[in-house]
Amino acid sequence: MFNVAILQGLNKITARISTIEAPIGMAVRFGNLEIIARACWKSPPEGPQESAALLDVWDMKPGEKPEQVFLGWMFASSPALSALEHAVYDVTVLECKAKNMEEVQ
Repeated sequence: MFNVAILQGLNKITARISTIEAPIGMAVRFGNLEIIARACWKSPPEGPQESAALLDVWDMKPGEKPEQVFLGWMFASSPALSALEHAVYDVTVLECKAKNMEEVQ
């Protein structure tokens, strides 16, 4: 069972790329975004390689009410198929991993 979604975040203003480990069900921050990976799926090794994550993404602007900016499945092989549309940030799925939760925290 995969319990961590490995994501890539891009800040379009600074061009800084970050790798984000998002444990399933736990909120992680990337800039003003709060990302909750609800599920992570990976294809069996004998077939074409694919990873997908069900993500819930919120924009947490200071002094404003949180705004949900994405809820849905993102696919590693086709990031444009279901993409986060945000002025400052891009988030894409890289893969799903099974990790001991003590490693993540």
